[in-house]
Amino acid sequence: MDTLYIETSIVSYLRQEPSTQVVSAARQLLTHQWWNDERANYELVVSQYVIDETSEGDPTLAVERLESLDGIPLLPNAPEIPQIANEIMSLGVLPPKAQIDALHIASVAHHRIQYLLTWNCKHIANAKILPRIHDVLTNLGIPIPIICTPEEMLGNDTEHE
Repeated sequence: MDTLYIETSIVSYLRQEPSTQVVSAARQLLTHQWWNDERANYELVVSQYVIDETSEGDPTLAVERLESLDGIPLLPNAPEIPQIANEIMSLGVLPPKAQIDALHIASVAHHRIQYLLTWNCKHIANAKILPRIHDVLTNLGIPIPIICTPEEMLGNDTEHE
């Protein structure tokens, strides 16, 4: 079974109040659909970075977000994770304010997780940034994870005729 890292934005969309904004509402729907229908197909993991971010903000929603993560294994910290993140940051792949995003990527890369599931399309699942992340990981000799959104992970449309 493939391993999939749940990034903070997934839990946030899972536990937000229903949005009146079209894109956010669609992401909420897709997140719930993936969570209900597909997550059992993967070994889910999170990092301490996800727990820390999930704990921030509205206390009631923070509790709900943390409850969503109950039973999902926590990846162990390793000194290589900040080193990989620093490499991403030092090359200007991500802006300085996105250090935590580099740590998510580094956690997945270091632990050789197959998938990083996120709605962070600004700094993580971004077609302009992904090739630069791939270059960094390739230069470090680290396998490249598949970084994607729940929409990309829904169902198997393969039909046999």
